Amino acid sequence: MLSDFSAADRMRLMQFVCSFAWADLEVRPEEREFIRKLVGQLGLSPDEQVQVQRWLQVPPDADPADVPREHRQAFLDAIDGLIRADGEIADEELDSFAVFRTLLEERGD
Repeated sequence: MLSDFSAADRMRLMQFVCSFAWADLEVRPEEREFIRKLVGQLGLSPDEQVQVQRWLQVPPDADPADVPREHRQAFLDAIDGLIRADGEIADEELDSFAVFRTLLEERGD
């Protein structure tokens, strides 16, 4: 499914994943490793990888309205994987994930 993403959708996914990595105000090594693997799966270019590294230094703004309908489940799955990557799920991560899921469901289109 990730192979069907356009370049813009791949970067949008990474923007959301990096945003969620900051949900508990700390990007843990396990989360960085998860992101590194996802970058590899997506085949991001060197420039795109640099942008991802920037998002790991400063959290990006991400708008759920930008998630393409056909990719919503993939976004949810990737973010779920990220928040579980360190074996500790913070309340802030669960809360942010619940809000994100709700916003996607409310969009409905």
